[in-house]
Amino acid sequence: MKKKILIAIPAYNEEFNIVKTIDDVASSGVEADILVINDGSQDQTAKAAVAKGVLVVSLPYNLGIGGAVQTGFCYAFRNQYDIVVQVDGDYQHDAAYLKDLLAPVHNDEADMTIGSRFLPPFLGYQSSFFRRIGINFFATLISVLTGQTVTDPTSGFRAFNRKLIKVFARYYPHDFPEPEAIMEAKRYQARIKEVPVQMRERLSGHSSIRYFKTLYYMFKVTLAILLAKLKQRKDLV
Repeated sequence: MKKKILIAIPAYNEEFNIVKTIDDVASSGVEADILVINDGSQDQTAKAAVAKGVLVVSLPYNLGIGGAVQTGFCYAFRNQYDIVVQVDGDYQHDAAYLKDLLAPVHNDEADMTIGSRFLPPFLGYQSSFFRRIGINFFATLISVLTGQTVTDPTSGFRAFNRKLIKVFARYYPHDFPEPEAIMEAKRYQARIKEVPVQMRERLSGHSSIRYFKTLYYMFKVTLAILLAKLKQRKDLV
């Protein structure tokens, strides 16, 4: 049966990347609606997206990545989509892997898929030294706490079925949400599968996690993950 798919693209000050991202998704061969969530951008992100003829929701002020992604889930839930795919608006996610990312969810083999940069045959992705430490730390922590091997917990290239659309429309982590969202999904016994992908280097703009924010990021997300684990235990009581 044909499934209704939404590609949700959160974007903050991505006027130089959003058009390339939209064009990339549109040329992927995946039949889906494209929604850009303009997260209170101060540049021409919204105008550029509107000019491409895609759906655009503009938030009145910057909510952060968690609030923007949850907006996509709320839109999908209210409009009865079967699958949501998160694609970041910075053109780093390669839409050539959209079909691979979608397949396990579409075929009911998984409730959530994560595009991993660290699975064969694609093992050449390089990030900063501190980022690699953070990624490896969270991968180990989540794998130990959930009993499921996760190699790329910070990847924002993901697909979700209707079960998790409903869950995340109601609650989605706010700050640096990707690792915590895995824990939240496991709280609902979600089947999670990683799919090997390649990602591009950012062409313009900058990541929201830089320099001194790295230590705050690691502390905050570690605390959120541990609290999520406590919620899982409470659910079992």
